[in-house]
Amino acid sequence: MIRFAAPLQTLLDLHVTTPDNVTDIAHAIELALAPVFLLTGIAALLGVMTNRLARIIDRGRYFEQNWDTLSTTARDAGRFELSFLEKRRELANRAIAAGTLAALMVCLVVATLFLEVLLEVRLRGAAGVFFFVSMLCLIVGLATFLREIFLATQSVRVPRLQSEKEADTP
Repeated sequence: MIRFAAPLQTLLDLHVTTPDNVTDIAHAIELALAPVFLLTGIAALLGVMTNRLARIIDRGRYFEQNWDTLSTTARDAGRFELSFLEKRRELANRAIAAGTLAALMVCLVVATLFLEVLLEVRLRGAAGVFFFVSMLCLIVGLATFLREIFLATQSVRVPRLQSEKEADTP
């Protein structure tokens, strides 16, 4: 045991020296925190968008599975609703694609910040461009998502309220 005590003591006596870039790495981690929180928010938005897309698909499948049992009037209404569902599906897909691209750009921002420190190369311009593109993609995704929501509210008809309105009009 005595033979191993000396090397162990030598390891414990070593002065901890921090290379110059350890503080740089710590700073890079600090800089990367905000984009990581942004990434979390984008992920939550993507979850909401994906759930809406799933509901659109489920509604379309309902018509597909029950088409033969629908009356002629119900089929006409179904065709009308299916056209809205198709437009909504396209918009939801675009919103998800733009949101996913925004998330990928944020990941590139974080990776660029770390590469800058690790490789000791100036990449802040690239990180800025990636962040700007990320914001543009996020804006496009949210605007497209908003358009899908507007389309969804236009296509909703509440039959009881509609019939009551018609009954009230002279």
